[in-house]
Amino acid sequence: MTTEQQQGTRMRAAVAYRFGGPEAVRVEQRPMPTPRADELLVRVHASTVSIADHRMRSRDLPEGLGFLVPISLGVFRPRKPVLGMDVAGVVVAVGDEVTGFAPGDEVIAMLGSTFGGHAEYARIPQSKAIARKPAGLDMQQSVALVFGGHTALAFLDRAEVGPGDEVLVNGASGAVGTAAVQLAKQRGARVTAVCGTRNVELVRSLGADRVIDYTSDDFTQNGETYDAILDCVGNAPFDRVADSIKPGGALLLVVTSLRGMLRASRDSRRSGKLVTASGAPVSHERFAELSRLADSGALRPVIDRTYDLDDVVEAHRHVDTGHKTGSVVLHIA
Repeated sequence: MTTEQQQGTRMRAAVAYRFGGPEAVRVEQRPMPTPRADELLVRVHASTVSIADHRMRSRDLPEGLGFLVPISLGVFRPRKPVLGMDVAGVVVAVGDEVTGFAPGDEVIAMLGSTFGGHAEYARIPQSKAIARKPAGLDMQQSVALVFGGHTALAFLDRAEVGPGDEVLVNGASGAVGTAAVQLAKQRGARVTAVCGTRNVELVRSLGADRVIDYTSDDFTQNGETYDAILDCVGNAPFDRVADSIKPGGALLLVVTSLRGMLRASRDSRRSGKLVTASGAPVSHERFAELSRLADSGALRPVIDRTYDLDDVVEAHRHVDTGHKTGSVVLHIA
C-alpha cells in the first residue's frame, strides 16, 4: 500500500471524546494516518485494553495525582481519543528515514503515551519500542506480551535484577506481574509472587518459586527480605515494606501515589535502598528480547479475555473491575 493509496481512505477506531465510564467509548470511522519520514504505518491486528486506557478514559489516577489530569489526560476531554498503548500487526508502509523494517513485516510495538492502538491502522515512530512479532505466537498472543513485558523489563533493568537475587512481585497476576515473574525467573532470580487465591496456581505455573496469597498472609510480616520488591498494585509504599528490603536493595513502584513519588528520592537517600517510580529506558534490542524469550518458551502470554473491536465497551467494563488476570486483548483485524 503506497502513501498515495492511503490518503483519503478511512479506518475503524475505538474513540473516547469525553471522560466517563466504559460507555464513553464508541467505534467510528476516522481518517487513516499517513506515516511521516521516521514512522511506520501498521495494520493493527490486536491491541490490549490496559489500566492506562482505563485511566485516560475515566480520569482515575492514583491518590494525590489529580492535579496531573490536565497535563497527562486532558482538560475537558481525553487528550488522546484513540486509546491503546500497544499493537501487534503488519507493516504496510514506511517513511523514507525508517531502517530495519519493511512492508510485510509482522511486528509488536509499545506506543506508550502517544496511544492510538485501538484502530485498524496505527502510525508508529521508529523511536518507539518496536520489534518483530514472536514467530511462534499469533497476533493476539503476541500483543499480550507487550504492555506488561515492556514495563517489567524497564523496572527489572532499573534494579539490575540478576542471578541469585531474591525478588518479590506484588500483584503477580496482572499484565505487568505475570511478565515480571517470568522475566525475573529467566534472569536467574528466586521469585516470590503475591496474588489472590484464584490465581495462585496460575502464578506458580509461570515459574514463581513461592506464592503468597494476600488474602491470608501479609508478606511484610513474615520476616523475609528481598533484593527487589516490584509493586504492581500500589499498596506497598516504602514505609510498609522497608524492613522487607535487603540493604542495598530496591523498591520498584510500578503503581504509586503522589506521596510515594515525592518521597522516593528522599527514601532512597536516607535508606541506601533504591526507591523509584520510573524504569530504565527500553531499547529496541531489549524490547526484541520479549520475542526471543517467547519463541524459546521462556515467556508466555497470559490472556484473561479477548473481545472484538465492536465489543470494546465490554472490554473496558471488565478492566474497570480491577480483577483482570494478565491482559485483556482487543481483536481488531
